[in-house]
Amino acid sequence: MNLSEAKKIFLNYIINQRNYSQKTFQTYQYALDNLILFFDEEYQTNPNISEIELDDLRPFLGWLQDKGYDRNSIRLKSSAVRSFFKFLYVNEYISVNPSINLSTPKRKKTLPNFLTEKEVDLLLNQFDENINGQLLKKLLIQVIYSTGLRIGEALNIKISDIDLNQNTISVVGKGNKPRIVPFGNNARRFINLAISKFNLSKKDYIFSDENGKQLSYNQAYSIINTAMKGITDTKQKSPHTLRHTFATHLINNGADIRSVGEMLGHSSLSSTQIYTHFSIEKLKEIYKGAHPKS
Repeated sequence: MNLSEAKKIFLNYIINQRNYSQKTFQTYQYALDNLILFFDEEYQTNPNISEIELDDLRPFLGWLQDKGYDRNSIRLKSSAVRSFFKFLYVNEYISVNPSINLSTPKRKKTLPNFLTEKEVDLLLNQFDENINGQLLKKLLIQVIYSTGLRIGEALNIKISDIDLNQNTISVVGKGNKPRIVPFGNNARRFINLAISKFNLSKKDYIFSDENGKQLSYNQAYSIINTAMKGITDTKQKSPHTLRHTFATHLINNGADIRSVGEMLGHSSLSSTQIYTHFSIEKLKEIYKGAHPKS
């Protein structure tokens, strides 16, 4: 079996048996397409999977770097290739896993993009909640900023997941891990308004288009990206920027890091620590202004 044939079997497995998301599926697909192109360019072959060795795979990482991929992209592609060969080994398509010692570059840590509190006000105030289409956009932004949900988590919220008495939403995050996330009174008001105006029932998605169909990722991304233009100079204008903003504002205003991590659905404290950057800068200013011998 050659590499291209094995790729088709693996992709069929992850989409039909593992029910991976379309985004994750595409990540694996692009990585394996890169691997096939690498063998074609460097070795002029579409190799038999049983003949591939670790020494054949190691140059792949350098090849990706030469193609202009950054460290995080190479890290994801390396991880995808290792999952691919692990699948082939476990299912006995190959007798030896050549990727078991393939290195994975460390994640490059970058400070997250986030909006200031003034920018959030400007972002929300551009919408007229008395107009149905604008109410939906305002609700989307307000809920993500109020809860820090990932966009996929937010789009899957049904009315039955929302407890308006407790101001909480039940969501299922990465790894199918359920968690309960609180929200504030502003979000509560917009949720109540949407339920009333759109005549939503318990089984309906809170974020639905004019035809009652669940809002797609592309639709949600476009709404938020367009709304942020002219409001902020931050490089990334996406739903995830609102998630970053939620976490940064909470920590900057005194919330403890573990509680913020729980609300974000992080599995480890280290994932949340990146949001302390703004608080640390504020602490430095306070220190310099207050310490008598600084």
